[in-house]
Amino acid sequence: MDGTILNFYASGNTAEGFANLYNSSLQGLTRLFVLKGGPGTGKSRLIREIGEHMAQQGYEIWILHCAADNDSLDGVIIPKLKAGIVDGTAPHVIEPELPETVIVHVDVEQAADRLQLNLQKQEIDSLTEQITQAHNQAYSGFAEALRIHDEWETIYIASMNFQLADELTQEYIELLYGDRKLERVSRVDRRFLGATTPKGAVDYVPNLTAGLKRYLVKGRAGSGKSTLLKKLADEGIQRGFDIEIYHCGFDPNSLDMIIVRELGFAIFDSTAPHEYEPVHATDEIVDMYSRCIQPGTDEAHSDAIADIKERYSKAMKQSIQHLTQAKSLRDELKEIYAATMDVHLVDQIRSRIEREIREYMVSVSRNN
Repeated sequence: MDGTILNFYASGNTAEGFANLYNSSLQGLTRLFVLKGGPGTGKSRLIREIGEHMAQQGYEIWILHCAADNDSLDGVIIPKLKAGIVDGTAPHVIEPELPETVIVHVDVEQAADRLQLNLQKQEIDSLTEQITQAHNQAYSGFAEALRIHDEWETIYIASMNFQLADELTQEYIELLYGDRKLERVSRVDRRFLGATTPKGAVDYVPNLTAGLKRYLVKGRAGSGKSTLLKKLADEGIQRGFDIEIYHCGFDPNSLDMIIVRELGFAIFDSTAPHEYEPVHATDEIVDMYSRCIQPGTDEAHSDAIADIKERYSKAMKQSIQHLTQAKSLRDELKEIYAATMDVHLVDQIRSRIEREIREYMVSVSRNN
């Protein structure tokens, strides 16, 4: 029987630039394989094949998707084995904070024809610089979009009944947690709900919330959705529950979802670009607008809101175009590297990692 597969992002293209939450997903690992090598050297394929193999063996795996390339993976974590494999090539910064983590660096680029790469160094450097520039242009655009989004929030914050918002928060603290509490320190996993990619906004909400009681938070920008989630997350941590905190892939300072699997629930911001409607009998809507915002706010500010929406959409569209450009340049770079790679050597590298994982599995089994 195949193991459970959870899909999410550990990094993203945000209004604050490239944002990295890798270390959170790496906490507690005792064996970590860090892959080095340029685009097209086979890192993503290696990660995917090993992940699929481990899932077929019945292990739960976490798939870390790549925000820069919809078809690539950044890593796979096997929680039960406390092991993982990640792409450690820039811009990913892999710095596990726990001293017990044994890091195995794997240079996948050793399977490349170095002479051919050296002959194309000028082209590689040029493409790499152009990719960086395209990403920086995208980040500048996202920052501008966030400033516009702040204008949007201001309208609703001015019409917010904060007392009602506090009452709603307390209501859901009691509903979700009751009087339950664990005498232990929580494990907190910080991730991104989705990401802005070359193909637009992508998320894995259906996968992450499968089998859980789901609360779909509706509202407007500035209607208190993120604040509600932050307070619910803080409450769960204080009560000792393990909690998954999903940050916004656009504004990493905001939260989009929390999951407490021990209590069987997920509560998430269900507005665009990750808008979902109830599809399960147990799904419930939490309407922040109707509960906490002065009635008629939409109508009273319709012209201003329409202008803000138009400017925001334009800024986001232009930024995504820069990501698409970066992806196109990255594809050119991948072709250069791929043409120099010895696929058999890459397969040998994968087999070596799989062998080390098998040996590690045996040692873990003996220790348990």
